[in-house]
Amino acid sequence: MTPHPPSHPPRTAPLGDLPPDDDAPLDPRTAPVPRYGSGSLADLLPSIAAGLGVPGMTAGLPLTPADRACVFLVDGMGWEALRAHPDEAPFLTSLLPGSANGSGEPITSGFPSTTATSLASVGTGRVPGEHGLPGYTALDPATGQLMNQLRWQPWTDPYVWQPYPTVFQQAAAAGVSTCQVTAPHFEHTPLTKIALSGGTFLGRLSAEDRMDLAAERLAGSDRALVYTYYAELDGNGHRYGMDSDAWRGQLAYVDRLAQRLAEQLPPRSALYITADHGMVDIPEDTEARLDFDEDWELRAGVAQLGGEGRMRHVYAVPGAAGDVHTVWREVLAERAWVVTREEAVELGWFGPGVEPRVRGRIGDVLAAMRDDIAVVATRREPKESELIGMHGSVTAAEQLVPLLEVRT
Repeated sequence: MTPHPPSHPPRTAPLGDLPPDDDAPLDPRTAPVPRYGSGSLADLLPSIAAGLGVPGMTAGLPLTPADRACVFLVDGMGWEALRAHPDEAPFLTSLLPGSANGSGEPITSGFPSTTATSLASVGTGRVPGEHGLPGYTALDPATGQLMNQLRWQPWTDPYVWQPYPTVFQQAAAAGVSTCQVTAPHFEHTPLTKIALSGGTFLGRLSAEDRMDLAAERLAGSDRALVYTYYAELDGNGHRYGMDSDAWRGQLAYVDRLAQRLAEQLPPRSALYITADHGMVDIPEDTEARLDFDEDWELRAGVAQLGGEGRMRHVYAVPGAAGDVHTVWREVLAERAWVVTREEAVELGWFGPGVEPRVRGRIGDVLAAMRDDIAVVATRREPKESELIGMHGSVTAAEQLVPLLEVRT
């Protein structure tokens, strides 16, 4: 078994290049844009499925076809954090550039860099402007309420919210043995139904059992597509931060899981190890945590506050969108990219195009943090406001995720 990380076209400029640090509001054109179509999470499964002969799939990533393919997605394992912790992750580090077997580059998660959006992009092979999950919480224009797209609260018909078939469904219809191997409680969630369903769902509580079963399912068919997932790295990053023993211990565990799966791959297999987003630790002080609930300037003219601390959808009261945009730009100044909905769409933050049914879910104003700050809301979002590790914005620490490959 020889690991071969995939090669990707070189970027013209590194994601995360920042303009000079001055007091002027950031030019939104300087914000890094995900590499939709050539190097994003939305391109991963279509590229794999194309190699498996699934009709209608386009290979945006230069992946060598394999008869059996497995995607191991680790929630919250950013490219920069992985590279910074070689002692905790020796196996994964051996697949990174500069090592004997490493030559790959990262891909981008998509915008915002958050779980619901990323998993929808992975499973559907579509950009956020198409699948329609534009953040952690987003406005449902039909009800005027914020919809949490992880918890799916308040309820809305998932197949109306995201109507496209998943890549797994299309692969299964094409005769590929397809399954998802993950924790049992994910089986009936709306997010699973509209983003990750297709073929067979196999729930296992033990992460080791998931790795073993994923390898077994690969070996059980001549054409196979298997997906498996691990969530606890992200959870520990949120609660304790990435500068914690808990987070580092979880990364070491992930490394052992990846090696366990890699060592069981049957012949003619490709294992792709990736993530949905990275993360940054936010200092616990008022300079770094701007409290929307206590800041009258940020609240003025705002009807609903969506998204999450690192990337806010701001929904204005009728007629106030222009004033809200002006105030948020002034308050956040050089610390965040603050744009209107129209600017975000034009700049391609959500992909090459945004469908009409999705447009109203996007904030009138968006604030994507550049510095290590967050706009929290201690009264309306008490639990989220206490998190140490956060994500959602376009910085390299949040946006870049690994795509590491092991082939047999």
